[in-house]
Amino acid sequence: MGSIQTRNTGAVTLLFLASVCIGVCTGALAQTTAPGAAQAYPVKPIRLVVPFPAGASSDVVGRMLGQKLSEQLGHQVVTDNRAGAGGNLGIGIVAKSPPDGYTIVIATASIAVSPSLYSNLGYEPVRDLAPVARLTTIPNVLLVHPSVPAKTLRQFVSLARAQPGKLNYGSGGAGTTNHLANELLKHLQKIDIVHVPYKGVTQAMTAMMGGEVDEVVMPVTTAIPQIRAGKVRALAVLTHQRVATLPDVPTGKEAGVDGFTMPLWYGMFAPAATPRDIVSRLNRELVRALEAPDMRERLAALGVEPWPGTPEQLGELLRADIETYGAIVRSAGLPRQ
Repeated sequence: MGSIQTRNTGAVTLLFLASVCIGVCTGALAQTTAPGAAQAYPVKPIRLVVPFPAGASSDVVGRMLGQKLSEQLGHQVVTDNRAGAGGNLGIGIVAKSPPDGYTIVIATASIAVSPSLYSNLGYEPVRDLAPVARLTTIPNVLLVHPSVPAKTLRQFVSLARAQPGKLNYGSGGAGTTNHLANELLKHLQKIDIVHVPYKGVTQAMTAMMGGEVDEVVMPVTTAIPQIRAGKVRALAVLTHQRVATLPDVPTGKEAGVDGFTMPLWYGMFAPAATPRDIVSRLNRELVRALEAPDMRERLAALGVEPWPGTPEQLGELLRADIETYGAIVRSAGLPRQ
């Protein structure tokens, strides 16, 4: 009888120890495989949405980064241009995409302008997008067609003041920084120039060179070739300091319009609820790409300044600029679209 009880007790003990071992081993396996699952990303091509047309500065920078990411990740990053509504069409597509890390968007500072200008935006930047990385800054420059009889910004303002409503300007659409920059100039100088929106600022530039519009504000990235070719005239850079690639062009303040600045930044976003480990992986790879010597050299040639940052820094920038641009929109009395 005692031997039976001993055998039963031993069996129970063995079963208990076995169950403990299974639990510990399963937990250890989960701990070792979970990071491996995160490291496996990506396992297929990534779609990089550019919410402006081919040839725009965001397209140029996006394709450069996409190529570099493809090399680093071992999977292709496919650029998908979805222009329209001042960049909001493409951004809206990403905001509604599955949050799996395979659809991302390169957005400009215009993403912080749109909430104040569009009554039916279709997405809410802070709520519906996950900041991934701050990318670059690019100076804006104000250009006029050579036929415009103004060699300086002050002369352009005087011309507009003498002929209200006669001069016009092109932009990449309502809510873009090139739109808001001109509205800021109108507000600061109390002048009347007419807005002509296009699908992208490259189309606005083409329209200006064709004589359809008199003036355009655009990133130096796409403006420099036309400036050097003499097809357009640069009157001012919308920065606090002169731009190295355009050393002879004065700042807005130097040109006689204090407060006429409109910085342009780019950031990468993913759909909200994208897993944190995927966001972190993308951030690391983007920062690595921006810090690569060959990338920095290529960006510098375009007048683009690398400005890598964390998801938190991009999120803070977005929220701060929504407030800043909102104040400009209200002070300028711009109607909602």
